[in-house]
This record gives sequence, C-alpha cells and structure tokens, in this order.
Amino acid sequence: MSGGAATAFADSGGARRAAWLAAGLVAASALLLALGSGVGSTGIGFAWGPDADPVARQILWDIRLPRTIGAWLAGALLGLAGAVAQGLFRNPLADPYLLGSASGAALGGALAMAFFGMSPTAAQWFARLGVTGMAFIGAVAAVLLTLGLARGVQHTLRLLLAGVIVGVVLGAARDLVELASPDILQAMQAFTLGSTSFVGWIACGLMAAAWAVSAGASWVLARALDGLVLGEATAASLGLPLVPMRAGLVAAMGLATGTAVAQTGLIAFVGLAAPHLVRSLAPCTHQRHVVLSSLAGAVLLLAADILARWIMAPQELPVGVLTAVLGGSYLLWLMHRRTRLGGGA
Repeated sequence: MSGGAATAFADSGGARRAAWLAAGLVAASALLLALGSGVGSTGIGFAWGPDADPVARQILWDIRLPRTIGAWLAGALLGLAGAVAQGLFRNPLADPYLLGSASGAALGGALAMAFFGMSPTAAQWFARLGVTGMAFIGAVAAVLLTLGLARGVQHTLRLLLAGVIVGVVLGAARDLVELASPDILQAMQAFTLGSTSFVGWIACGLMAAAWAVSAGASWVLARALDGLVLGEATAASLGLPLVPMRAGLVAAMGLATGTAVAQTGLIAFVGLAAPHLVRSLAPCTHQRHVVLSSLAGAVLLLAADILARWIMAPQELPVGVLTAVLGGSYLLWLMHRRTRLGGGA
C-alpha cells in the first residue's frame, strides 16, 4: 500500500471512529436527558402523559427539565473549552480555567453577594441573575486582564503564566471578600463546589447561545490547533494567520468557560477529562475533536448530576465534588495504564 493510500485509509478509519463515537454520545445524551427529567429528591418518577399529576408536571417543567438541560449545556461548554485549551497550549493537562476565568467568576459572584445581598439560590430571578451576571463579568474581566498582562496572544507561555498569576491574585481577592462578609460563606461554598440546582430556563437559553457561538468559532478556527501541533514555525509556514486565530480561540474559550461557571459554579475535571476520553477513543483532527469533546463533556456532567441527585436522595451531593472524584479517578487510571504500557505519563 502506498504512503498516500495508507494516509487516506487512516483518515477514513479515524473519521469512522469519530462518527461512531458521536452517535454513541448523542444516544447517551438522549437517554440521560430522559432519565434526568425523572430523577428528583424522592427518587425516580416520571410525570409525562395527559394523566400525570399537575404538581408533578409543574416540577418537571419548572425544575427538573431546565436543570437537566442546563447540566448538559454546562458540560458541553466545559468540554469544548477544555479541548480548545489543550490544543492552544499544546498541553494535555490544560483545562478551561487556565486564563483565570474561574477565579474572576468566583470573585464577581462574591462581590454580588457581599455588596448587593444577592444569592444564586434565591427564589427571585433578579437576585439569581445578579449573581450570574456579576460572575460572567468577573470571568470576562479576568480573561481580559490575562491578555493585557501577556500583551496579547502571540506568546503561549506568557499567556499561560499570566493566567496562573491572575487566577492566584483574584482567588486571594475573593478570600478577602469572604473574610469581610462571613455571611456569604455558605452561598459561596455552594458556588465553589458547583451545582446545577439553581439553573432555570433563562440560564439554559444563555448557555445554548454561548455554546452556539463558541462552537462555531472553534470549528472555523480549528485549523490553527492542527497547525500548532506541528509547532508555531511550521504553522506559520503553512500560511495560517496565527495571531487573529489564536485571539478568536481564546475568546471562544473565555466565552464558554465564563458562561458555564456563571451558571453552575466551579465544576472540576469535566473540561480536563472529556478531551482525554475522546482522544483515547477516537483520535482525529481538531475540528472533530472539539465537537466530540463538547458532547463528551455534556454526557459526563449530566451523568454526574443525575448521580449527585439520586445517590443520597433526598439529600444531594455537590456535583463538582462528584466530577472531581470520577474525573480524577479516570485520569489516574489513564496515567497508570500509559505508564504500564511504557507510554509515559
């Protein structure tokens, strides 16, 4: 078999694996969306059909469905941002929070709670919107501060270091706000542990819009990630305008991360584990990889959210704790497997 024929065969094989994985993730999403709509504090119970109890039907439409769809969307945003981050920084350990967006969102939420008396768990939609709005503003401000310190997106290492510095400084600022206003500690704990319990239809709409924009931008600009795999010099020699493409990818990652964090708090490991899972099952170009990682993140977070609601019902585990346990266990297993097979960590 000639070299060109072998390459074409490998590409077609990768495309087939990617298509099968996409079909499996879509099927798993449909199954989990149906299951999530039936899981509540009293166990599993469905309120479909014309003979369903009116109260149960209202709980389904006003609480369970938006929460279930919101968990899927938040996972899709984090999986997408994780794939972009790992491709952009050429580091399989990169996660969506590297540019300081998580610390900025947490600081924004803390300021809203401390100065305006708002809470993400409040019954009034205005109070919820105030916290999530301030969290999103904080996330965007953190990314802009990182870009300012790094003097743009030309140097990946400088951008990475600036993101770490911004994250540490803004995290310290959030701690100072919490010390000055100890009455917000309980609400901030729910935010930092991650929760989908206060996601409503408005939040679902915002996350869906952010996912459409960030996924579209990442799909169009994924050629830059493919080029960066070969090195910056090689990517530039291919005629790729790296600076504007990098800027677009950073904007897409910041939008996806900031929107997810603003609505669900800090949920760990989804953005880190989802791209790894896709890479191990169906290695492919970044155009397919970004979309598959988004679907994988959606499935992972929704499955974790259903477990968090069901495993200790009527009590509920913070979903961020569950994703950290499951995602960390998966990455430890993956590291052990690669070490055992001689592939290194």
